[in-house]
Amino acid sequence: MRNSLLIALFFLIPLTISWGQSDNRQKKLEAQRKQLQVEIKQINQLLFSSIKKKKTALEEVEDLAVKIDLRSRLIRVTNEQANRLSQQININQRNIDRQRKELATLKKDYAAMVQQSYVSKSGQSRLMFIFSSESFLQAYKRFQYLKQYARFRRKQGKLIEEKTQTLQQLNLDLLAQKKKKEDLVKENRLVQKDFEKERLQQGELITALKKRERSLSSQIRKKQQQIAAFDREIQRLIQAAIAASNKAAGKAKSAVFSLTPEALLVAKNFTANKGKLPWPVEKGVVIQGFGIQPHPIVKTTKIKSNGITIATPDHEDVRSVFEGVVMNVFSVKGSNPTVLIQHGNYITAYSNLETILVKKGQKVASKEVIGKVFTHPETGKAELKFSVFETSTPINPKTWIYRM
Repeated sequence: MRNSLLIALFFLIPLTISWGQSDNRQKKLEAQRKQLQVEIKQINQLLFSSIKKKKTALEEVEDLAVKIDLRSRLIRVTNEQANRLSQQININQRNIDRQRKELATLKKDYAAMVQQSYVSKSGQSRLMFIFSSESFLQAYKRFQYLKQYARFRRKQGKLIEEKTQTLQQLNLDLLAQKKKKEDLVKENRLVQKDFEKERLQQGELITALKKRERSLSSQIRKKQQQIAAFDREIQRLIQAAIAASNKAAGKAKSAVFSLTPEALLVAKNFTANKGKLPWPVEKGVVIQGFGIQPHPIVKTTKIKSNGITIATPDHEDVRSVFEGVVMNVFSVKGSNPTVLIQHGNYITAYSNLETILVKKGQKVASKEVIGKVFTHPETGKAELKFSVFETSTPINPKTWIYRM
């Protein structure tokens, strides 16, 4: 009987740990799934709601690529959820079978113990058991044994009750998991249908575009040249600001800023808030990532991005992600204005603005509105290009902005 109790506890401990680990992963997957659903809804509102607006075939393909990528990620996350639920259902089923066997063993042991207790249940029998001892020590030990036996009976009864409750809860969990899995599978079928439809649409557009791939490659290269010229201008302005800071500090030429004690504190606080900085807009979805990536149509052509692109609602307010000083406000040929804000030895860039509400040298606070995103009158698209630099080196904004 004592062994039955130890065996039950032995199986219960790892079972609790595995449930906890699986539950944590499921919660993370559920959060990802809901976030992706929100992003797909936002993409539909931001990029596909204005059907009367004119888009080039290239823009349509690029927009569809964003939505297809999100749907693909949603399908993967939902599949992982369903697969993990299948595994957990199998584990739960095995646990239920084991718990039933253990409960049957406990009940059998308990029945035998009760029967034995019934045979010698009278107080007279217990007293005779104690008084028939050969010595006081033996009588004391027999008395202690009876007390332990009574305690063990109570524990055994409580364990049976707990086992029964655990078994009932396992059954409820199993039913809930099966229902959740059915819902996920149904939902994934609908997402898969939309995914296939959009991929077919994108394929048709790409086929049409590939007939004029040479001119398309030329357009992409021209766009990349404009981006490169824009990036060079940012680098020139940063280098000029570095030189000015060194000159003001009376130092020799250096590749880094000469910072005042106040600017050093701002830089330290900026670093301390890595991964916790607010978004540069209240509402928006990232539609292009950081770094070098293949073009969605001309795979041989690489796209380089020193920041990220965020699709936003029309004329959305743009906010500084941290306190700092406006380092520069500029624009290059063929692009809308950009604001550079210095946070010690860090710089954030906010490009494609239509309205500017700050000027060079102005101090700004975290979340202070510095302008509005440009909304294209023909396509209806509003996109903010956002970059982060450590001195003059571009770094991935996604590692700095909260939940990006």
